[in-house]
Amino acid sequence: MNTLSATASPTTQTAPDYAAVKVKQQAAWSSGDYAIVGTTLQIVGESLCEAMDLRAGSSVLDVAAGNGNVSLAAARRWCRVTSTDYVGALLTRGRERAAAERLDIEFREADVEALPFADGSFDAVVSTFGCMFAPNPQRTASEMLRACRSGGKIGMANWTPDGFIGQLFKTIGAHVKPPAGIESPALWGSRKRIDELFGAQSSAIDVMQRQFVFRYRSPEHWLEIFRTFYGPVLKAFAALEPAAQDKLAGDLLALVARFNRAGDGTVAAPGDYLEIVITKR
Repeated sequence: MNTLSATASPTTQTAPDYAAVKVKQQAAWSSGDYAIVGTTLQIVGESLCEAMDLRAGSSVLDVAAGNGNVSLAAARRWCRVTSTDYVGALLTRGRERAAAERLDIEFREADVEALPFADGSFDAVVSTFGCMFAPNPQRTASEMLRACRSGGKIGMANWTPDGFIGQLFKTIGAHVKPPAGIESPALWGSRKRIDELFGAQSSAIDVMQRQFVFRYRSPEHWLEIFRTFYGPVLKAFAALEPAAQDKLAGDLLALVARFNRAGDGTVAAPGDYLEIVITKR
């Protein structure tokens, strides 16, 4: 998912086929079972809600919500939460979690690039490691801003380019060519890109670099989980011949070794991300 340009001639650029890319991305996130990985990231949603200082009774829209980490965190704070994603199976996982905790959350299938809500419908719009993967960043940011009321807040947690997950996608991109013309999702983890996407309609942007530590029994256990359940990794392996799969597996294990600080055979690999709180003008 590196930044690439589709060049038709030395002077002409072809616009990306966002619809085709989205179909492939939706298939990737629908494969495996992202919720197996997603539930481990729950603490990120809790931290984001605190950083946003969400107040009880606030209306909160979670976009590209996955299995609902920040949705649940906001509902625990007595917010009125609408949890959305374009993968119905992930919303089902979120419903199961909400039911287990008896949390009142509305779940609705929706695309972050075409939100079915009126302008200014929500006090807060949130996303943890979700909106950054939408193929059209400008459209995604525009929709998030549109759905948020003036004076409301937009909160995100986005992986950084140089962190563990940013480097994971760079490693995958070296084996499976990313879509032409689609920028790296990890750019959402840079302050510069956030300013470009949201700055014109914001009165304040607060950014804090944080870490989520991936903890697994061993490097091989991490690879097994991600290869089996994390859609983009699953699909990358599926696109390769056996010998190429072995090379990708070796490169991913080398990546884990580079970030792993455990020293006892297990994995404790810090993944850098930006915690972002934007106040809409």
